[in-house]
This record gives sequence, structure tokens and C-alpha cells, in this order.
Amino acid sequence: MSFEQRAIEDLEILCRGVEDIISREDLQKKLYRSYQTGQPLIVKEGFDPSAPDMHLGHTVTLRKLRQFQDLGHQVVFLVGDFTGRIGDPTGKKETRKQLTEEEVLANAKTYSEQAFKILDREKTIIKFNSKWLKNLSFGDIIEITAHFTVARILEREDFHQRLSSGKPVGLHEFLYPIMQAYDSVALRADVELGGADQRFNLLMGRDLQREFDQEPQVVMMMPLLEGTDGIEKMSKSLGNYIAVNDSPFDMFGKIMSIPDSLIKKYFILLTNIPMNTILKWEKDVQSNHLHPRDWKIILAKEIVSIYHGTAYANQALEDFERAFTKRESPEDAQILTLTDADLKEDKIWIISLLLKTGVSQSKSELRRLVEQGGVYLDNVRISDPNSDIKIKNDQFLRVGKKLFFKIIKKSV
Repeated sequence: MSFEQRAIEDLEILCRGVEDIISREDLQKKLYRSYQTGQPLIVKEGFDPSAPDMHLGHTVTLRKLRQFQDLGHQVVFLVGDFTGRIGDPTGKKETRKQLTEEEVLANAKTYSEQAFKILDREKTIIKFNSKWLKNLSFGDIIEITAHFTVARILEREDFHQRLSSGKPVGLHEFLYPIMQAYDSVALRADVELGGADQRFNLLMGRDLQREFDQEPQVVMMMPLLEGTDGIEKMSKSLGNYIAVNDSPFDMFGKIMSIPDSLIKKYFILLTNIPMNTILKWEKDVQSNHLHPRDWKIILAKEIVSIYHGTAYANQALEDFERAFTKRESPEDAQILTLTDADLKEDKIWIISLLLKTGVSQSKSELRRLVEQGGVYLDNVRISDPNSDIKIKNDQFLRVGKKLFFKIIKKSV
């Protein structure tokens, strides 16, 4: 196979599921040159460990990094231990609380270990951006920031919205995209990956590389993955996440709770199933030859297998089917009625929901119950006592092993 043909074929693999790429032509040229010279591309993604847990939304870009690894390129897992102390302001409505160095490093250790469930540990270079950022002098910072204008920074929609609404924007937040851009310069990155919401930050890297007489990196932006509610971006704070460290049973149940409309997207972004197979299954569903629930079971088994192995995936299916059958019409289910006054945009704080069951009037006791894994909604464990739960009619709430409540929404 010629270098040109190899570049074309690898480009097709790498562009699977990508929302936008700047630019496809540049990536094909870089791939061709890489194979011609024998020099692998340097592919980076930065991770600011603002929290210790990783969910499936985070794995979308990690899986793309793994594809680059499998094709022979050099992946740099960049820990933003310096930028992480600021926190990426992307999509934030207010200034983020700054983390201590100890908090960031503790999160980074847990976060990177979870990443190696996807990445090849032996083929991954881990870098910390404090190595170069903390050594910049004030003169260096002036020189770097001189390449950008305030007007350019204010193009960020989140900054613009906050300023328009009278909310403060910290000066240190202005520096965040510039520091991320400098990471690309320091690493001489050929490619940088990120979510679609990272467009501004990623393009800043291209701009700064030009100013430092480097060839601009190719930017690959992956779609944001909706969580189990099918609406909002997967997020722990919204309670719609599926954690990489979830047990096989919990992971299986959460995947089974996603809307049918997300099945295809989850297959494309979270599995290695070939596209022609996914498209065939989609046609089978549309022609009623495959039930959406059965398609979702295939998805759940595939994803659980990736993180826990086939044996655990098969066991999770058995456990789910057993629990699902019981959930259909538990004999001792009590009716729990919720009115519009109880809900805000169809959501309710899990502790408020539990208070209405009368199981306990102690919020601290109910928090412990949630944290200890004793609360399930439609067979999906609720593990975060701070989460807001989206409520639908005819859901089943299980508290402990034997208390079942059938939720009824009633408009008044």
C-alpha cells in the first residue's frame, strides 16, 4: 500500500464520529508526511482534573486518541495541573472556584488511571503543563499575550454573556485559553482533540503556533455526549452521567435508561462496532425487524464489556432482566404522587423525593442511604445525593431492598 493510500484509509477511520475538523485536507497531508518520513504525529489532548471521576462523555475524545495510537502515532495525555487550578471557563456562567495544587494532583492521579482503561499505557506519554507554564517569566507572559487582542478573547460567548448580564469575569480566566494555546506550542502538537465546545480554545492554539513559526495543529472536535436524560450534556452535577467506574450492573442499567434516539450515537462514539453494522441495525429497527430495546441491550453489553469484560456484561444482563421483571409490577409498590409544585422543569432533588416517601425525615440519613447505594429509579442506582432527578410518569422508585414506590405526576 502506498503512503498516500494509507493516509486516505486512516483518515476515514479517524474522521468517524467527528463533528468538525480544521482541516481534513491538512490532516491527510500530515498523515502522508508522517508515513513518508517515519515520524509519528504528535497528538495531544489536555485534561483539567477538576474532579476525580470520569464518565462516558469524557471517553469520546479518549477513544479517538486510542485510534491514533493504534495507527502508530504518538499520543500526549496532557494533565492541566497548572491550568486546572484556574478551571476551564468554557460554558460556565460564573467564575469557577480555584482548586489547590494538592486537589488537582489527587484528581489527576485517579483521572489518568481511568483513562488507561481506553488508552494504551505503554504508548502514552503523560505530560504536566506546569512543567513549562510555571517557569514563564512575567516578560514571557507579556510576549505571549501580545499576540492576542481583548476583542478576540471577548469573542467567547460565555465571556460575552457574563459581561452582558453584569456578572464578573476574572482576569485570570482571560489567560486560560492563552495558556492552553501555549501548551500546543510547547509540545509542537500536530493534532489537538477536544469537545465541540472547545472550538475557541483549540483555534487559539493554531493561531499561537503560527506566531511561533510552527505549522498549525489540526483541530478535531468531537460531539458532546448527551446523558441519560437525552437532553443535557453528560454531567455529574446534573446526575445524568454514566461513570467509567460504575459497577457492571449500574452501567448496564443506566445505558438501558437512555432514550432510543441516542442508541446510534452511543454506538458510534462509545464502541468499535463497524459503521456498516450500526447502519444495518438502524434499518432493522426502522423496519421493525429489531426492537429498540433489543438494540439497546446489544449496546449495553458492548459498553460494559469494554470496561469490565464479557463475563461481567453477560451477568449484568441476567441481573438486569431479573430486576426488570420484578420492576414491572412489584406487588408491594405504593403510589407516590408528585404535583407541578413539587417539580422544577420536571426535576426534583433526590432527597426531596425521598422525604415524600416518608421513609425518613432525616436528610442526613437519606443522604447516607443514597451514598450507600440503597436508592434506585427504574432500576438505575442513584449514587449522588446532590443530584436533581428528571421525573416521568410510571417510574418505579426502590428504597432499600423491598420498598417500591410508583411515581405518578399529577397536574393541579
